[in-house]
Amino acid sequence: MSEPLSKIPSGMRYYFGQEACLRRSIEATAMSTFQGWSYEEISTPTVDYYSLFEHGMGAEAHRAFRFTDTDGRLLALRPDVTSATARAAVTLFAERERPLRFCYAAPVFRQKPQSHAEWKRESTQIGCELIGTNSNVADLEVLAIVTELLGRLDLESHYSITLNDAGIFNGIAGALALDAAARDRMRQLINVRNATDLEAFLAPYDSTDEASVFAQIGRLSGKRETLSWARQLIRNEQSRAALDRIEALWDVIESLGLKSAFEIDLGDVSRLDYYTGLTFKVYVEGAGTRVGSGGRYDGLTESFGKVEPAVGFVMDLDALTDVLRFRGADVFETGEPVAEDCERTTRDPAALLRNAMDRRAEGKRVVLDLAG
Repeated sequence: MSEPLSKIPSGMRYYFGQEACLRRSIEATAMSTFQGWSYEEISTPTVDYYSLFEHGMGAEAHRAFRFTDTDGRLLALRPDVTSATARAAVTLFAERERPLRFCYAAPVFRQKPQSHAEWKRESTQIGCELIGTNSNVADLEVLAIVTELLGRLDLESHYSITLNDAGIFNGIAGALALDAAARDRMRQLINVRNATDLEAFLAPYDSTDEASVFAQIGRLSGKRETLSWARQLIRNEQSRAALDRIEALWDVIESLGLKSAFEIDLGDVSRLDYYTGLTFKVYVEGAGTRVGSGGRYDGLTESFGKVEPAVGFVMDLDALTDVLRFRGADVFETGEPVAEDCERTTRDPAALLRNAMDRRAEGKRVVLDLAG
């Protein structure tokens, strides 16, 4: 059936004039920030094999636009940048010294929205991937980049970053012996804080301690005290180890004076299967949904023949543009790093990050040596 040429498909839109300039300015500010932390820009294919995203994104990959190639193989418009970047790390960059630091600004395409607020078929992701190291300093590096970017966009004190760890959910789900479909359903119920349906779902597990934990975990959010409450409920070793990881991060966040910008939210569970440790989401005043998310995904590269630790994040350029436009923001001065400083690993992660953040505030380029 022919469609009127004067219309565009649902979930798509134009950007023009001042809004287009603001959008470009935000992107440039983000890329300047990433480069200031020594991240190298990468551009991944817009069309790729659907199996790539299915391996990485799990059930979320079904939102991709799929079509068949001339050889019969199933292709997809890129719904995610992380999967292709992880593949490049273990193929194109197999011999390069670790850690690898990549950044990007790229359109992604998705259908079947989770909610009306997220109904966009095309959006632009800006983000970073730090591949080849597993430490709380690496996790803190990506969190520091997020806070710097939001500060450079004049959103200081207008955002909140919620912290969680995939190990908490995985530990409890493992104790309940939930299969993949049940885990996905559980994630949905916890994320929407649907206590009634959650209780009904858990009815068959009423005899287990872990089932009662699931019924309460969606209400656990706040600052450090959240960890104390969780330890009173959670007994399995995997989940308790995840709580320890969050506390180690929180210690440094407090030392850096960033406590007001962060919260611990154990009910904010990621929908993506590839996360293995830290997960976080970014919320900004005035946005109808989150504007960013990220975390640790140490198992994603296994599908390509080599297991490598990795952590990263993405921000939604379009959501940031909407928020800043309504706040009356003008274009931003991106600035270029004026010098390069190599920060050496110390025994004190807080001192390391504080030094790096101070040098970034001076406009200098830094690269954290994470080999230690």
